[in-house]
Amino acid sequence: MELDKINHPNDIKKFSVKELEDLAQQIREFLIQKLSVTGGHLAPNLGVVELTIVLHYLFESPKDKFIFDVGHQSYVHKILTGRKDEFDTLRQYKGLCGYIKRSESEHDVWEAGHSSTSLSAAMGMALARDLKDESNHVIALIGDGAMTGGMALEALNHIGHEKKKMIVVLNDNEMSIAPNVGAIHNHLSKIRSDKHYLKAKEEAQQILKKIPKVGGTLAKTIERLKDSMKYLMVSGILFEELGFNYIGPIDGHNIELLMEAFKQADKVDGPTLIHVVTVKGKGYSPAEIDSHKWHGVGPYKLEPDLNEKEKKGKSTPSYSNVFSSALIDLAKSDDRIVGITAAMPSGTALNKFADHFPGRMIDVGIAEQHATTMCAGLADIGMKPFFAVYSTFLQRAYDQLVHDVCRQKLNVVFAIDRAGLVGDDGETHQGVYDLAYMRHIPNIVIMVPKDENELQHMVKTAVDYNDGPIAFRYPRGAGIGVKMDDEKKSLPIGSWEVVKEGDHVAVLAVGPMVRLAEEAAKELEKENIYLEVINARFVKPLDHDMLKNLAENDKALIILEEGSMQGGLGSAILEFYSREEIFNVKVKQLGYPDYFVEHGSVKYQREEIGLTVDNIVKQVKGMYNLKNGVLNLKN
Repeated sequence: MELDKINHPNDIKKFSVKELEDLAQQIREFLIQKLSVTGGHLAPNLGVVELTIVLHYLFESPKDKFIFDVGHQSYVHKILTGRKDEFDTLRQYKGLCGYIKRSESEHDVWEAGHSSTSLSAAMGMALARDLKDESNHVIALIGDGAMTGGMALEALNHIGHEKKKMIVVLNDNEMSIAPNVGAIHNHLSKIRSDKHYLKAKEEAQQILKKIPKVGGTLAKTIERLKDSMKYLMVSGILFEELGFNYIGPIDGHNIELLMEAFKQADKVDGPTLIHVVTVKGKGYSPAEIDSHKWHGVGPYKLEPDLNEKEKKGKSTPSYSNVFSSALIDLAKSDDRIVGITAAMPSGTALNKFADHFPGRMIDVGIAEQHATTMCAGLADIGMKPFFAVYSTFLQRAYDQLVHDVCRQKLNVVFAIDRAGLVGDDGETHQGVYDLAYMRHIPNIVIMVPKDENELQHMVKTAVDYNDGPIAFRYPRGAGIGVKMDDEKKSLPIGSWEVVKEGDHVAVLAVGPMVRLAEEAAKELEKENIYLEVINARFVKPLDHDMLKNLAENDKALIILEEGSMQGGLGSAILEFYSREEIFNVKVKQLGYPDYFVEHGSVKYQREEIGLTVDNIVKQVKGMYNLKNGVLNLKN
């Protein structure tokens, strides 16, 4: 069996085309089997099996640089570079990463978890190669969905201008996570649909080759003829006008065609774009039928149970669905409300909003910067845009958040999904910096719900608030199962909630950490320690009156947040006491540390950084002295 022989890319160099085709099938079977246990990005990897095999067959990794955009389609690359025996640990705590990881292998040369970065990185590597007078190949892989990202377009422009030798592989599967949108996607569709293009192009080139090389008018006429034929054939003229040699479209599952394309590209002294058409989920019929569902999956049954939904019964709704349901309900009586997504309609549950209000739902593609400023434009003309976006992806629109939204004090709402620790997607997707990167910007209000019921009230608060931008952030996954109020109500801006009265120590917690603090309080009561629990649901503005009251009552404080301690809620509270010249308050911070927490279950990630009931109990008890049988705070 060919797969058993693979421990290094060189192991496939002597394979025949037939053996490579057999290897491709074996890799697909391997991935389908392994991911049924661990979960992972199935459909994207099934679509690039032959492409990755050909790259390693023709080129010399790691001398030649393979730069994967996003990196979630790198499983085949990992298999071919000696990591197939680690796939039982894929995306598990301390196991194999689901993305490219430089510390894992010398063959992993570029890390990414966000899209549209590979072309810029490749350009940097090509420039460095030439400055160092080296001769390696630089090959960037990017999906058609990622081409909508502004960064990719900026890189295309620069690469075409500099004319550095490199290969860009456009993996065209007509999908990112959601169906692609935009003019570039439509242009690629035209190319894909022109079945006669390649044949006509070859015939035209052969005819032109037979014309003698002469100067003057005839030469200019021939060049005009070539240009006219490019437009006539609906070729990759967009890329050729940008300065690329265009090859394609070609079948991305045909090994011989792929080999010929790369060999042809290698002869070009400048940038070449190879347009490869692939099928996302290739080789596994459920993934081919519904590549969105199978883009990134948890463990699954190899033979799905058709009656599985009936067997599951009623489940707790996700935070995303609670947000969407609340927005739908409020939009029925408020025509200002518009839903915005950057290629994540299902992930943010705005697809349900689109079912009710198709004309008021806008998917801009992978373009968070554009989405943010577009929302500012909508708000400027009196609409109420809700931009539902993952925390980690909103980072990409920081300048627009500052310059276009907050500076102009426009009524844009940011529904920030996947906030906090996200588990097996790991460090590139941890939603832990949003509070820090938003809190210092003037004019914005920031909320964090303790549960799904409070989330629906925050949606209502955001609709009613008309004094500038407002944001609320909520975690990945299901709510905690609390009773949902029938009527949604606005929360007083800047108000905190005392969840549990206590004595000498108060925990100021946000989001899921409130429930954690409540559990710690129950444990401490067994030792006659009565912990006060406060839901610090507004991170900006803070509840100044409550903070002053806590200081006046000599309370020691523990700040509990599933976000960066640098710049987060704890920093805000310390800054407040400093400004007010209140120096008698003892403050302990628990949160996300000053390093990147890697992939694994949220349970293990919380244990690693001390966001556990046991650690809260330990920290609280550490604040006390026992004197004469009486607990007193330490000085």
